[in-house]
Order: sequence, then C-alpha cells, then structure tokens
Amino acid sequence: MLDLRTSPEVLASESTCKGRRHGYPVSSIVCAEESFTIIDDEKRSLFYHPDKKIIHHRIKGGCVGCDFRDLLTTGAEWMERHGATKWLSDDRDNRVVAPEDGEWGEREWGPRVIKAGFKYWRIVVPGSAVGSLQMRRLAEEYRQYGVTVQIFSDLQAALDWLGSVP
Repeated sequence: MLDLRTSPEVLASESTCKGRRHGYPVSSIVCAEESFTIIDDEKRSLFYHPDKKIIHHRIKGGCVGCDFRDLLTTGAEWMERHGATKWLSDDRDNRVVAPEDGEWGEREWGPRVIKAGFKYWRIVVPGSAVGSLQMRRLAEEYRQYGVTVQIFSDLQAALDWLGSVP
C-alpha cells in the first residue's frame, strides 16, 4: 500500500478553479491511527480513512466557489488514487450549496466520482431547512445513478454504518 505520508503523489494536485493550484506538503498531512487529514482550515476539512476506504469531508460554513470545488476535487483525486468507494459528507454546518457550485458538482464532480467507483454516500445534513432539503434532493439524484445514499443526523452513526459496508 502507498505510504501517504511520504509519497510524492500527495505533494500537489490540480484545481479546477481558474488554474488555481493548491499543494499539500507531506508534512501537512496528519496521520491519525485511523485516518489522514488532507485539508483542515477554517472553512473545510478533508479526511481519508484508509482501513475502510472512506473519503470524509466536513464543511464548517462559508465554503463556496474555489474552496468548495477544491475540497471535492481533492476528495475525488484521493478516491481515484486509493480505490475508495465510500464518501461521508459532514454538512451539519453548511448553510446551502451555491447554485453555481451545485451545477459544477453535477457536471464535474458527480460523473468523476461515479466513474471512480462511488457506491456508498452518507450525508449528515445541515441544520438549516433549505440546506437539508437541498442535500436530500442530491441524495435522491445520486440514488438514480446507483449510489446507495442515506441521510443521517448523527456523524458517528454515519461513519459506523459506512465502516460496516465492505
């Protein structure tokens, strides 16, 4: 298995936002016993749980435009690279997805992760009614693509369920 802490593959990745480039030096990838922290800033976090092959993002609020797209693009890259089939969306603190980001997700991110083998998605929905409704609509859309999607209000329950799927 690839050693994520020392691999040059994790040093940088291309972004889809106006040629913006972001790099994650190896020293910035934190390895916990059960997960890697790939991105962690005031707006978002991205984790990889290698033992369960789960990509896990957390939106902390105000994550729009390039920040949102970089988060999902980086997650897609890790999904492709490591054969992950599961995604955990912790959107409890997300208000709504901006219309242009939603369109980008449908056009770019969705087809990419489905091609990569995306099979299981657990969404911890936002507290806002509009954000919750929006995520439920997305869940229904991805079910039509063959992704098993469930909505949760509890992060640990969502993670436990994904961990139980082979």
